[in-house]
Amino acid sequence: MTTLEDYLEKNTDRIDRVIHRYFGDVHGDLFRASAHLLLAGGKRLRPAVVILAADAVRKGNSDDLIPAALALELTHNFTLIHDDIMDGDAARRGVPTVHTVWDEPTAILAGDVLYAKAFEFICLSDAGEAAKIRAVKMLARTCAEICEGQSMDMAFERRDDVSEAEYLEMVSKKTGVLYGASAAIGGILAGATPVQADALYLFGVNSGVAFQIQDDLIDLLASTEKSGKDRASDIREGKQTLIAIKAREKGIDLAPYRRALTGAEIDDLIARLQDAGIAEEVRAVAVERAGVAKQALSVLQDSEEKRLLAEIADYFIARGN
Repeated sequence: MTTLEDYLEKNTDRIDRVIHRYFGDVHGDLFRASAHLLLAGGKRLRPAVVILAADAVRKGNSDDLIPAALALELTHNFTLIHDDIMDGDAARRGVPTVHTVWDEPTAILAGDVLYAKAFEFICLSDAGEAAKIRAVKMLARTCAEICEGQSMDMAFERRDDVSEAEYLEMVSKKTGVLYGASAAIGGILAGATPVQADALYLFGVNSGVAFQIQDDLIDLLASTEKSGKDRASDIREGKQTLIAIKAREKGIDLAPYRRALTGAEIDDLIARLQDAGIAEEVRAVAVERAGVAKQALSVLQDSEEKRLLAEIADYFIARGN
């Protein structure tokens, strides 16, 4: 029986080879900038979801859909480049962010290149034309929703009354829908029925929400070396994460932490939040969403790929622990 760890490792190698084939020897600052984060590594989780969903629908079909799996990774990286500009982050995946190596205009265009390439690679998949049209339409809608989610995230920074429901809507759009599209596009290109495609989308969105909630915990609790990002950047930037919302509900004012923080100050903040039980409450929401995601898979026939998809939902909330 294949373990999830082994599967993800093999999938990462598979996708990395494709990335290096297309982006490993590009010329010019713009294309080197677009390849910068791609070549810095990563778990390639969204491509893994595409491939697993395809094989869960029709075993052995995923080899024809590697370009689509790459398309979802390109989409993810386009959002990272633009997010880093907007957030002013200096590190990503353990390397300097694109806009710090080049400049902001080049980084914006580099993200745009990846956005455009994603649609090209969807169309390179070996699947029916009608299925590819559905997949392109879903990816286009997903990109618009990601932008909406990012806009909501930025708008929330100017508010101190964001509710948990508003936060969950924001992360559904900012993070969840790309996992939803990954699962549904894999299924659609493999010939999924509408019921199966909807279930895969529901799985992806909810597991993506769980992923983002856990990511917020990692941002606060993990070291820069472990997370590859600036420690406690969400707190310093005043982001209205579920951590911040529950801290406000318990009377903990995070406004004084919206500045450069020393390691000792971050450690003190973590202790306050843990004493108040906030980390445990936030994690419970992530666990609940992962459960909803796994339940959505019940419409699929039992298979190794279905099992691995369910394990991915659990993996998303175990990262950083």
